[in-house]
Amino acid sequence: YLSYLCVCVVVCVCVCVCVQSIHAFSVALNNDSALTCFGPFATNRVVIYKHVFLNLGGGYNVSTGVFTVPRSGVYSFALTVYGRAPNSSTLAACANLRVNGTVVTGPTENGMHDREDSATIVVAVKLKAGDKVDVVLPAGCFLCDNSSHFNTFTGFLLYATDHHRHPHPTMV
Repeated sequence: YLSYLCVCVVVCVCVCVCVQSIHAFSVALNNDSALTCFGPFATNRVVIYKHVFLNLGGGYNVSTGVFTVPRSGVYSFALTVYGRAPNSSTLAACANLRVNGTVVTGPTENGMHDREDSATIVVAVKLKAGDKVDVVLPAGCFLCDNSSHFNTFTGFLLYATDHHRHPHPTMV
Protein backbone atom coordinates (compact mmCIF):
# COMPACT_ATOMS: atom_id res chain seq x y z
CA TYR A 1 0.00 0.00 0.00
CA LEU A 2 1.35 3.37 -0.97
CA SER A 3 -0.02 6.82 -0.27
CA TYR A 4 1.38 10.15 -1.34
CA LEU A 5 2.17 13.30 0.53
CA CYS A 6 2.57 16.32 -1.72
CA VAL A 7 3.85 19.75 -0.79
CA CYS A 8 3.54 22.72 -3.14
CA VAL A 9 5.68 25.83 -2.87
CA VAL A 10 4.58 29.29 -3.98
CA VAL A 11 6.48 28.93 -7.27
CA CYS A 12 4.08 26.08 -8.16
CA VAL A 13 6.68 23.35 -7.84
CA CYS A 14 5.19 20.27 -6.26
CA VAL A 15 7.19 17.56 -4.55
CA CYS A 16 5.52 14.22 -3.90
CA VAL A 17 6.95 11.76 -1.40
CA CYS A 18 5.80 8.16 -1.41
CA VAL A 19 4.75 7.07 2.10
CA GLN A 20 4.25 3.36 2.73
CA SER A 21 1.89 2.13 5.43
CA ILE A 22 3.78 -0.52 7.39
CA HIS A 23 2.15 -2.83 9.91
CA ALA A 24 4.09 -5.90 10.99
CA PHE A 25 4.94 -7.83 14.14
CA SER A 26 6.99 -10.89 15.02
CA VAL A 27 7.10 -12.34 18.52
CA ALA A 28 8.36 -15.44 20.36
CA LEU A 29 7.00 -17.15 23.44
CA ASN A 30 9.96 -16.12 25.61
CA ASN A 31 13.68 -15.41 25.62
CA ASP A 32 14.66 -17.57 28.61
CA SER A 33 18.05 -19.27 28.71
CA ALA A 34 16.48 -22.52 29.97
CA LEU A 35 13.69 -24.35 28.18
CA THR A 36 10.38 -23.50 29.89
CA CYS A 37 6.90 -24.73 29.01
CA PHE A 38 3.47 -23.09 28.92
CA GLY A 39 0.67 -25.56 29.69
CA PRO A 40 -0.90 -27.99 29.64
CA PHE A 41 -4.04 -26.50 31.19
CA ALA A 42 -7.54 -27.87 31.79
CA THR A 43 -9.07 -25.01 29.77
CA ASN A 44 -8.08 -23.00 26.69
CA ARG A 45 -5.64 -20.11 27.37
CA VAL A 46 -4.52 -17.13 25.29
CA VAL A 47 -0.82 -17.42 24.51
CA ILE A 48 1.06 -14.25 25.44
CA TYR A 49 4.26 -13.99 23.45
CA LYS A 50 6.72 -12.03 25.60
CA HIS A 51 9.77 -11.63 23.32
CA VAL A 52 9.22 -8.99 20.61
CA PHE A 53 11.43 -9.10 17.51
CA LEU A 54 9.41 -6.48 15.66
CA ASN A 55 6.25 -4.46 16.30
CA LEU A 56 5.96 -1.87 13.52
CA GLY A 57 2.81 0.16 14.01
CA GLY A 58 2.40 -1.07 17.60
CA GLY A 59 -0.48 -3.44 16.81
CA TYR A 60 0.74 -6.32 18.98
CA ASN A 61 0.05 -5.94 22.72
CA VAL A 62 2.69 -7.82 24.76
CA SER A 63 0.47 -7.63 27.87
CA THR A 64 -2.55 -9.35 26.32
CA GLY A 65 -1.07 -11.33 23.40
CA VAL A 66 -3.57 -9.70 21.03
CA PHE A 67 -2.82 -8.07 17.66
CA THR A 68 -5.33 -5.31 16.93
CA VAL A 69 -5.67 -4.75 13.19
CA PRO A 70 -4.75 -1.10 12.47
CA ARG A 71 -5.94 -0.98 8.83
CA SER A 72 -8.43 -2.97 6.84
CA GLY A 73 -6.69 -5.27 4.39
CA VAL A 74 -5.24 -8.67 3.68
CA TYR A 75 -2.79 -9.88 6.33
CA SER A 76 -0.40 -12.80 6.37
CA PHE A 77 0.06 -14.73 9.62
CA ALA A 78 2.57 -17.45 10.45
CA LEU A 79 2.36 -19.55 13.60
CA THR A 80 4.96 -22.10 14.68
CA VAL A 81 4.48 -24.33 17.72
CA TYR A 82 6.96 -26.58 19.52
CA GLY A 83 6.69 -28.82 22.54
CA ARG A 84 9.07 -31.15 24.32
CA ALA A 85 7.95 -33.78 26.79
CA PRO A 86 10.12 -34.09 29.91
CA ASN A 87 9.57 -37.87 29.94
CA SER A 88 7.52 -40.43 28.07
CA SER A 89 4.30 -38.54 28.83
CA THR A 90 1.74 -37.74 26.14
CA LEU A 91 2.87 -34.82 24.02
CA ALA A 92 0.75 -32.42 22.01
CA ALA A 93 2.17 -29.22 20.51
CA CYS A 94 -0.82 -27.31 19.25
CA ALA A 95 -2.38 -23.86 19.14
CA ASN A 96 -5.24 -22.08 17.40
CA LEU A 97 -5.09 -18.80 15.49
CA ARG A 98 -8.26 -16.81 16.16
CA VAL A 99 -9.88 -13.71 14.69
CA ASN A 100 -12.39 -12.02 17.00
CA GLY A 101 -12.61 -15.20 19.07
CA THR A 102 -13.28 -17.53 16.11
CA VAL A 103 -10.68 -20.17 15.24
CA VAL A 104 -9.28 -19.67 11.73
CA THR A 105 -6.70 -22.45 11.74
CA GLY A 106 -4.13 -24.06 13.96
CA PRO A 107 -1.01 -26.17 13.71
CA THR A 108 -1.08 -29.46 15.62
CA GLU A 109 1.45 -32.24 15.97
CA ASN A 110 1.13 -35.04 18.44
CA GLY A 111 3.46 -37.72 17.12
CA MET A 112 4.10 -40.39 19.68
CA HIS A 113 7.41 -41.63 18.19
CA ASP A 114 9.62 -39.12 20.02
CA ARG A 115 9.58 -36.51 22.79
CA GLU A 116 9.47 -33.43 20.52
CA ASP A 117 6.70 -32.10 18.31
CA SER A 118 6.47 -29.02 16.09
CA ALA A 119 4.22 -27.64 13.38
CA THR A 120 3.79 -24.45 11.34
CA ILE A 121 0.93 -22.79 9.47
CA VAL A 122 0.90 -19.74 7.21
CA VAL A 123 -2.40 -18.15 6.21
CA ALA A 124 -3.66 -14.98 4.48
CA VAL A 125 -6.82 -13.44 5.92
CA LYS A 126 -8.90 -10.39 4.94
CA LEU A 127 -9.48 -8.30 8.08
CA LYS A 128 -11.11 -5.03 9.11
CA ALA A 129 -9.55 -2.28 11.21
CA GLY A 130 -10.17 -3.08 14.88
CA ASP A 131 -10.33 -6.87 14.44
CA LYS A 132 -8.52 -8.83 17.16
CA VAL A 133 -6.12 -11.65 16.30
CA ASP A 134 -4.64 -13.94 18.94
CA VAL A 135 -3.34 -17.44 19.56
CA VAL A 136 -5.03 -19.83 21.97
CA LEU A 137 -3.48 -22.89 23.58
CA PRO A 138 -6.18 -25.61 23.59
CA ALA A 139 -6.73 -27.60 26.77
CA GLY A 140 -4.21 -30.43 27.07
CA CYS A 141 -1.61 -28.87 24.77
CA PHE A 142 1.64 -27.22 25.75
CA LEU A 143 4.42 -25.16 24.21
CA CYS A 144 8.09 -25.01 25.22
CA ASP A 145 10.53 -22.28 24.36
CA ASN A 146 13.83 -20.62 25.20
CA SER A 147 16.19 -18.16 23.54
CA SER A 148 16.21 -20.37 20.42
CA HIS A 149 12.64 -19.13 19.76
CA PHE A 150 10.91 -22.36 18.73
CA ASN A 151 7.43 -20.80 19.17
CA THR A 152 6.77 -17.75 17.02
CA PHE A 153 3.79 -15.70 15.89
CA THR A 154 4.23 -13.27 12.97
CA GLY A 155 1.82 -11.07 11.05
CA PHE A 156 2.01 -8.30 8.47
CA LEU A 157 -0.17 -6.29 6.12
CA LEU A 158 0.06 -7.56 2.54
CA TYR A 159 -2.13 -4.79 1.13
CA ALA A 160 -4.73 -2.36 2.43
CA THR A 161 -8.38 -2.42 1.37
CA ASP A 162 -9.64 0.65 3.21
CA HIS A 163 -10.61 4.00 1.70
CA HIS A 164 -7.37 5.79 2.55
CA ARG A 165 -5.97 4.80 -0.82
CA HIS A 166 -5.29 7.47 -3.40
CA PRO A 167 -4.72 6.26 -6.96
CA HIS A 168 -3.05 9.57 -7.81
CA PRO A 169 -0.97 11.98 -5.74
CA THR A 170 -3.03 14.65 -4.00
CA MET A 171 -2.05 18.23 -3.33
CA VAL A 172 -1.99 19.73 0.16
